[in-house]
Amino acid sequence: MAQSQYPKTAYTVSLIAGALMIASSTIMMIISLYLTLPARYYYGPMMFGGYGGPFFVFGFMALFGLISGIVVTVSALMLRKSVDYTVWGILIIVFSIFSFFGLGGFVVGAVLGIVGGALALSWKSS
Repeated sequence: MAQSQYPKTAYTVSLIAGALMIASSTIMMIISLYLTLPARYYYGPMMFGGYGGPFFVFGFMALFGLISGIVVTVSALMLRKSVDYTVWGILIIVFSIFSFFGLGGFVVGAVLGIVGGALALSWKSS
């Protein structure tokens, strides 16, 4: 069975971007966890008004980046299975821009995601 045509370059670049976003967000979450838990142990649960302060915000930024990375990865995988490349390309670009709030896949991942989404939008089957 022959593989149908799909935007191979956009797929590959976007998949790498999503993997970088997931990796950077996971590292951010681990750092946030290790910075927040000892501070709560020493200063009690009401530290910084009960939220954990800046480390807690850092953790939410990491969660936002992780969600963005997952959406970019799933959208990249759908480039291979679907024929609606415009929708997946737009999702890749939008969530790559959103990922800047969560470190953006070491920034390189966000840039690769924007490039991959643009390649998906400009791809024409022959």
